[in-house]
Amino acid sequence: MGRNLQSGDRLRPVDLARRHGLSTQAVRNYEEAGILPAAGRTPHGYRTYTPLHAAALSAFLALVPGHGHRRATSIMQAVNQGASEEAFRLIDESHAQLLDDRRTLQAVERALEDLGPTAASEPGAGSGSAAVTRPGGVFIGPLADKLGIRSATLRTWERAGLVHPRRDPLTGYRVYDEADARDARLVHQLRRGGYLLEQIAPLIAQVRAAGGLEPLEAALCDWHGRLTARGRTMLTGAAELDAYLRRRG
Repeated sequence: MGRNLQSGDRLRPVDLARRHGLSTQAVRNYEEAGILPAAGRTPHGYRTYTPLHAAALSAFLALVPGHGHRRATSIMQAVNQGASEEAFRLIDESHAQLLDDRRTLQAVERALEDLGPTAASEPGAGSGSAAVTRPGGVFIGPLADKLGIRSATLRTWERAGLVHPRRDPLTGYRVYDEADARDARLVHQLRRGGYLLEQIAPLIAQVRAAGGLEPLEAALCDWHGRLTARGRTMLTGAAELDAYLRRRG
């Protein structure tokens, strides 16, 4: 550790593990991964840790809920290598992702605003140029382009029962009416929000049956709650990391 340790400074692996509710093997793994600074050694070769290691471990465990295990690991590795700017960049990326997720949630809510029961039946809704649409609908390629996804993704969603395009009688191509286009847009936004297809399917079915967004209110409330919780855990992680940085000097 680069300094003489007083006996009161020394922590055995088991001491560090118990303090944080971990196994001693986990502590050793974290050290080997660079999450903790290198341990000191006794004359007999046993690892010894210090309050600095405890602070590092506290920082890492506090960072994980908000940043994820992989990014929290990268942050601690950067700090322990003296690359604080890289650590701060990684933290900024997490905050940028959280902001993007908040914007995605807002986009989902906006996408739901026009899910009234009569919108899908409006004559000519969703029609565009004759080259890519049929009356009341749009072909798969242009819809995929508009959403920024692949046509194969739309076909996957169709197999999952999330969209129900009809077939054009002249070409046999899939045609998505306005209701299908809105469902596809909603699926796309929910996927960006971290929802799995099997979680989205009942939501789409409920929206179709109810003709509105009420069935999604609980999901949206949960989404808001998860984003808020993530923001709070990022604050906790930042406080623990700051304490560790101060201890490192």
